Amino acid sequence: MQLPGRVIYRLGVLELSILAAAAVAVVVVVIVVEEEVVVVIVVLVVVLVIVVVIAVEEAAAVVVVVVVVVVVVVVVVVVVVVTVVV
Repeated sequence: MQLPGRVIYRLGVLELSILAAAAVAVVVVVIVVEEEVVVVIVVLVVVLVIVVVIAVEEAAAVVVVVVVVVVVVVVVVVVVVVTVVV
């Protein structure tokens, strides 16, 4: 049996996940410009940990986890390519 508060909490978790992904995207863009790849990796690891915690607490957030992981992988590939080219 779900409480209304639980539904609101789920929406909050999804919104936080989306915001986290957006924040990471912005940070990665800034860091790629400054060519600080190590910092990018640290940020991505922290975000992955946060996402895993969210997934453990909310089964509904699995879709968000998959999306965020895909985005992270794409970002890592882009960073590596940019680093190699530069």
